[in-house]
Amino acid sequence: MVEPPLHRVTLPNGLRVVLAPDSARGASGQAPVVGVSVHYDVGFRSEPEGRTGFAHLFEHLMFQGSESLEKLAHFRHVQGSGGTFNGSTHQDYTDYFQVLPSAALERALFLEADRMRAPKLTEENLRNQVDVVKEEIRLNVLNRPYGGFPWILLPPVLYSTFANAHNGYGDFTDLEQATVDDCAAFFDTFYAPANAVLTIAGDFDVDHATELVHRHFGDVPAREVRSRPSFAEPFPTEQLTGVHTDPHAPLPAIALGHRLPDPVGELDQYLANIVLAAVLTDGDASRLQQRMVYREPLVVDVHAGCGLMGAPLDARDPDTFTLTAIHTPEVEAERVVAAVDAELESIAASGPTAEELSRVTSRWAASLHREHDRVISRTLDLGSAELIHGRAELISELPRRIAEVGADQVAAAAKALTPDARATLRVQPDSNSAGGAA
Repeated sequence: MVEPPLHRVTLPNGLRVVLAPDSARGASGQAPVVGVSVHYDVGFRSEPEGRTGFAHLFEHLMFQGSESLEKLAHFRHVQGSGGTFNGSTHQDYTDYFQVLPSAALERALFLEADRMRAPKLTEENLRNQVDVVKEEIRLNVLNRPYGGFPWILLPPVLYSTFANAHNGYGDFTDLEQATVDDCAAFFDTFYAPANAVLTIAGDFDVDHATELVHRHFGDVPAREVRSRPSFAEPFPTEQLTGVHTDPHAPLPAIALGHRLPDPVGELDQYLANIVLAAVLTDGDASRLQQRMVYREPLVVDVHAGCGLMGAPLDARDPDTFTLTAIHTPEVEAERVVAAVDAELESIAASGPTAEELSRVTSRWAASLHREHDRVISRTLDLGSAELIHGRAELISELPRRIAEVGADQVAAAAKALTPDARATLRVQPDSNSAGGAA
């Protein structure tokens, strides 16, 4: 499949723009739609100490009105056009996005430019959204079985610096102490045009879209962007362990965390870890599913993957290889870990079979093509690849590059996941606790 060429524009205020036209969608009878996203180079790792959860809180505030729009107007304008919208906060970026009929492209650009220029940062909006985020934490973490497992619970075991180890969802006390001045400083520091990537994908005309981008974003004031600090820290040189008691968990669980190669500077080695994770747990025929679910059995669920947020290539260095398993109380955690280590040692010694490589790379390629057929997925992946890797084209290259990963590369990846340089987190149920959140 030949990918349509990408077009790039950089505005005088520093805003980077990626245009990915696909007029074939409309010509083929599909609905003519367009995706618009803005990725800001700020995530959990950028928030200051004492302000855990601030990046996510600020994402909420960006929907509370802007220079020309009252609260909820953004929602009404997008939904009134027949579109959908949302935002999300990640380790290294925050994104805002919408998918609308192509005729509503200018409306989406106006909406994003207006809040890039001046969101409504008021005491009322702040206090309201602090309460909303606290309720979200109660729902998704505090009152849910395995809430925050492993993305909140594992980093404090594996990492030592605040940026990499802290809870990105936020501590209630930190959230409650946030001020409007904090919000204004955060906006001035991280929400400058030169710290963002605007992506437009779908059925649109490049020249017309470029003119609209200049019209709506061209007068957003330029602001200086400070250099992004390095969040690097040394690899662990010993086994790191932690225990978490979960009042809602029906069964014990375990998470293993390893440091990954740099996803930007060591991309081929990183991709080998993606293939390794798939060989271990992707599908019923995978190594650990066969061994730990069907043959022994040791676990009721097992999953391996690259990236704390559930998706590979979603963060810069440092990034994490995670393996999670839920097991019955009769099975000791040590038996689960021993089975994982045995399979890693086997792959390190002999590599995956040709059949395993073919199966997992075919599944990956099919999954990527299927995902990128959706305008919203393509828009978001283009934007994050441009921001993190400097190359939106990477998303089109991934199926080929994954298919080129060899057995020796996967063996090397498995050999690097040694027990003496990993974090082990055990989650144990607390049947005597009534549960509940603060």
